[in-house]
Amino acid sequence: MDTQPVPFVPPAPRPRTTPPSTLEMMRIVYRNPLELWGEHTYNEPWISANGVGGHLIVANDPGLIRHVLIDNAKNYKMATVRQMILRPILRDGLLTAEGEVWKRSRKAMAPVFTPRHIFGFAEPMLRRTMQFVARYDEGGMTDVAHDMTLLTYDILAETLFSGEIAGEPGSFAQEIDRLFETMGRVDPLDLLRAPEWLPRLTRIRGRKTMAYFRKIVTDTVKMREERLKRDPDTAPQDFLTLLLRAEGPDGLTRAEVEDNIITFIGAGHETTARALGWTIYCLAEAPWEREKVEREIDAVLAREPDPTKWLDAMPFTRAAFEEALRLYPPAPSINREPIETETWNDLVLPKRAAVLVMPWVVHRHRKLWDMPDAFMPERFHPGNREKIDRFQYLPFGAGPRICIGASFAMQEAIIALAVMLSRFRFDVTAETKPWPVQKLTTQPQGGLPMQVTRRV
Repeated sequence: MDTQPVPFVPPAPRPRTTPPSTLEMMRIVYRNPLELWGEHTYNEPWISANGVGGHLIVANDPGLIRHVLIDNAKNYKMATVRQMILRPILRDGLLTAEGEVWKRSRKAMAPVFTPRHIFGFAEPMLRRTMQFVARYDEGGMTDVAHDMTLLTYDILAETLFSGEIAGEPGSFAQEIDRLFETMGRVDPLDLLRAPEWLPRLTRIRGRKTMAYFRKIVTDTVKMREERLKRDPDTAPQDFLTLLLRAEGPDGLTRAEVEDNIITFIGAGHETTARALGWTIYCLAEAPWEREKVEREIDAVLAREPDPTKWLDAMPFTRAAFEEALRLYPPAPSINREPIETETWNDLVLPKRAAVLVMPWVVHRHRKLWDMPDAFMPERFHPGNREKIDRFQYLPFGAGPRICIGASFAMQEAIIALAVMLSRFRFDVTAETKPWPVQKLTTQPQGGLPMQVTRRV
């Protein structure tokens, strides 16, 4: 008789059973905020309490999340602490801009992410991935986390910038790790809501890296401007050109153009890279799930050469990726702040409170998921996926500020997984001991060292 294997439970911090002291809390938030949350956070519809920096609300109930992100989104601005961390990096990029600046940027970028354009990116995504995986032909050990950063950078550079980003991809991957290590963390002064003019000592090390990225952007813009002047008829009509053409009195300023370029070069590829790495790792630890995915990929590639159709044709592959997104959401926290005090059901949301909608917690909530800590892709199989509440699964956020590149990322991920897993198998070794750490994204501390072999 067939028996169902015991689901794999990937590594994650155990919920705390005792509250931390103020000093301990500050250390945890700087080192790894995922380790902060207690058992009650994963069981209650919401938590409302006074914290170090003021009132704190953790929103887990899907109805409350909908209220904050959609129904009354006009009463919620980006949280002060979040902006203190991200604005020094992204300034007025799409992730951090607010008000009219955000509206202008979103409108300027929308044409790039229509279904027609995204389908047009499929072939370059496929071509770049096939070129990239040639490095695995000889097999051996590799750090999958680092590799996925390089791969998604290649794809982003090809699709949105037509291969015309200044700088070397190898040094870029190293620098982005350093950027998130230094700049992408909560500083104790942020928790205390100290004035922005007080220097954050934890981020001083990141200034050189930030200057590196700004130089890449300046050089990239200069390269494209020269090409547009020299030969406007043959210049690529891509994301970069679109942004430059949106510059003007009624559109984007030059600073906003550059901020959005750095947003997409930095954060835009990082999220997909992390999700791909975690997916490959979870499949390696659950070989019975990997076999389903491999059979599906083999069957689809044998009959369907068009990569634009793979997302719909590979429900098991998509389900594995979506389950990895549930367990390790690339953006583990969505932070908002009420502009005015309001009440939702019996909950008072005070003005200036920190309202946290945390995919990390919501995706592992005991009242929303069966066996929430286990890797179970069948949750997202056809027939099951439709039963999941829209606001209990938030890998790309929700509401007006939902990730503009969500469809781009899903297509990219399935194409990348299809190519890699059709040719190669990735296995864990004694050195594969990842630990999820929240910086700007949910990263595997220590990387994902894995053994690669060619499938026969």
